[in-house]
This record gives sequence, C-alpha cells and structure tokens, in this order.
Amino acid sequence: MKILVVGANGQIGKHLVQMIQHDGAHQARAMIRKEAQAPFFKELGAETVIVDLEDEIENIRKAAEGVDVVVFTAGSGPKTGKDKTIMVDLDGAIKTIKATEQAGVKRFIMISSFDTTRQAIQDASESFAPYVVAKHYADEWLKASTLDYTIIHPGQLTNEKGTGKVTLAETVQRDTVSREDIAQVIFETLKVEGLTGRTFQVVNGDTSIQSALQQV
Repeated sequence: MKILVVGANGQIGKHLVQMIQHDGAHQARAMIRKEAQAPFFKELGAETVIVDLEDEIENIRKAAEGVDVVVFTAGSGPKTGKDKTIMVDLDGAIKTIKATEQAGVKRFIMISSFDTTRQAIQDASESFAPYVVAKHYADEWLKASTLDYTIIHPGQLTNEKGTGKVTLAETVQRDTVSREDIAQVIFETLKVEGLTGRTFQVVNGDTSIQSALQQV
C-alpha cells in the first residue's frame, strides 16, 4: 500500500511516516512544503513531494497520483491567524479532497478537530471558532465527496509518548491524547476493513488501538 501523507512535516505526520516505513509492508509518500524538510524522510526511505497546500489543485493531484490512500494531517497551527486557518484547514483540505478524486484515489483519512458540530462552533471561544468552522466545513465537504473516507477526531493533543491504548468511539468524553497514539490510530485504520464512512473521537484510554478500532 502506498500512502500520501499530507502535512508530513507536522508532528503527527512525522510519527506516521516513521511507522509506515518501519513496518516494511507499505510505502509512504511525504508531502512537504520545502526541500529543507526532505532529508528526514529520505533517511527513512520515504518518497517526498514538495507541494504547498496554497498551491493549485493540479499540484496536489500530481502528488496523489499512484497512491492507494491519502491521509490529511495538515494544520495551520495555533500561532497563525484566521487567514492561514482558512487557507490551510479549509481551502487546503477541500483542494486535497478534490485532487484525490481527480487522481482516481478512493481512500481518504482526515484528521479533524475533536468536535466539529454546529454546537461546537457556537460554544467555541472567539479565537478558536474560526478553526472549528474550517474543520466543520472540510469534514462536511469530505462526507459529500465520492471518497471512501474515515474522519478521526482527536482530543487535546500532547507530546507525551504513546501508550498504544485509547478510548475510541463515535462520541467520547473530552480528554487528552498523544500525537504518537493518533499516528498509530491512523496507521491501524489503514489496515482495518469496514471503517469507510465512519467518524470517531479518540482520547487516552485503556483499550489497545487495534481492539478499539475493531469495536468502533
């Protein structure tokens, strides 16, 4: 299986590419913004493609050609303004969805925000609301697409070492979860049948990731 990781230079993306390459049965294609980011991935044996999410859809489509799955882990980050939230988390996500369809790839895994419901938008602080809005409409666009999608809603992300255990369901209590465990959830989702058209939230827990995905 060949997997395009969009946002590969982010923390979740880096964990995911390492897992894919270390597994030995699959191949990662890391989509990055700068040539300077490439050595990390080349040392792992991963392919690299340099594409900015603010580029044209055609560039993203070329990056997706020949892969089996597209994983969207990109995000504008907490230090950017509303403009980058729109350009990356909304427009970048939608362009990637459209590019995936144009490339003839069927499987798409989206890393979203913990809660992207209309109520979550109303409850969000003034500074956080634009991010929730962006994620809400990106999720809705994906659901309305022709793709076999899975949407993963992680809790508050931490840099703690992964435990390999989570609480995972359509709706769970809000909590933290490590970026490494979210990367592992993505990786295991790639290998589990029957998760297309599914959305679920993930936080710290006591159930192995493999078992949790089998029960969702």
